[in-house]
Amino acid sequence: MSDKDKSTLRLNKYISECGVCSRREADRMIEDGRVLVNGRPAEAGMQISDTDQVVIDGKEVKRSGNKVVIAYYKPKGLVCSKDGQGAKTVFEDLKYPVPLTYIGRLDKDSEGLLLLTNDGDLANAISRARNEHEKEYEVTVNKLVSKGFLRKMAGGVPILDTVTRPCEIYATGERSFTIILTQGLNRQIRRMCEACGYYVRKLKRIRVMNIELGDLKKGEYRELTQEEVERLRNLAAVKDTTVRNDKLFGRNW
Repeated sequence: MSDKDKSTLRLNKYISECGVCSRREADRMIEDGRVLVNGRPAEAGMQISDTDQVVIDGKEVKRSGNKVVIAYYKPKGLVCSKDGQGAKTVFEDLKYPVPLTYIGRLDKDSEGLLLLTNDGDLANAISRARNEHEKEYEVTVNKLVSKGFLRKMAGGVPILDTVTRPCEIYATGERSFTIILTQGLNRQIRRMCEACGYYVRKLKRIRVMNIELGDLKKGEYRELTQEEVERLRNLAAVKDTTVRNDKLFGRNW
């Protein structure tokens, strides 16, 4: 293969652009020996082109010329991984004709807005924690939401050997609240609530950056408009580290 004859790119980026998974997950697949290039075990960091054959777990993958982003209402009980290990996956539920990868997973017990795409660059830009993109959730807990609880959640909670970023949070009912996060730690909201003595009964994501769940019903999806995707790209490319006072201390107390 000659770089002069054809355009090449790193294998992990190629796999990501096929809609299989993120670049990081692709690297793990390569390390685990699950990827073959032209019939031979792949190597980390290798360059390939669209004329090379890439096979993952016995199945050939190819890039699609058309980039798509969809908004999907993930029902509770579905998992985001390709291998559900006995549980139904979002991909089995979607049955979308083009391979996609999710942008920011939702755990099995959570529901709401899940973005999926075959645009690896966009998926990686949105998923990077340092970019601090907003995600909004509606949460119901097991007991009355107090002012002290809201203050603790807004100011930062120690979980997973770190302290969560200050966030915007406000009560929407006696046992419910809306919270806007700019990071995505594993089961973050559930862990934050548990650290404050609360238990999450229902968790629903209603917004990712500029995309809202809107009128979608459970299991439904829609393709984003060109304008929505362009706005998403613009937001993904810009990092805004400004934290407003209303985000530090919430509202509706």
